[in-house]
Amino acid sequence: MTHHPRALDARQAHGRLPDLIVLDVRTPGEYAAGHLPGALNIPLDHLTRALPDLREAAAHGEILLVCASGARSESAREALASHGVHTVTLTGGTRAWTEAGHPLDHPENHPDRTAWSMERQVRLTAGSVVLTGLALGRLRPAFRLTAAGVAGGLVFSALTDTCGMASLLAKLPHNRPRRGALDTTLAALRDR
Repeated sequence: MTHHPRALDARQAHGRLPDLIVLDVRTPGEYAAGHLPGALNIPLDHLTRALPDLREAAAHGEILLVCASGARSESAREALASHGVHTVTLTGGTRAWTEAGHPLDHPENHPDRTAWSMERQVRLTAGSVVLTGLALGRLRPAFRLTAAGVAGGLVFSALTDTCGMASLLAKLPHNRPRRGALDTTLAALRDR
């Protein structure tokens, strides 16, 4: 039985980069803010649609999944593994990549370039809901439960290394691929 690694660290991935098919599973805006050289963007919630092309790509080369920290890419790895597609993740994501001194590509004039990272969007949303709940709680104490609910969600998120708020925010229009962008990415994947 052949042992397949589940992850590569930044040093290992950098050394093998020319031989890897790199897929960034972050939102288009996060991808546009900087991604591994040669990476294609297929957001996590679009993997099912891309499954036939990913299966074909995995038959021709090793796929490295990348996100900001490694959590979303691990979710993607598990989802693809359940469909028989072997992939590996980048331990620590783009954060570990840049900390190791490796460059990110920053596309010029990308339409999603100004979007915020998902982590920043979650912090803004969670903080806004908590502050609103506390402010309205001065008028009606029941609004404080909103702040407590968000706090509980953040604790759960930290304990499980998942984020329901990020999943919801990823569905907003500014976090979705532009029409035709995924088709273009899948065509590029087929051409590799």
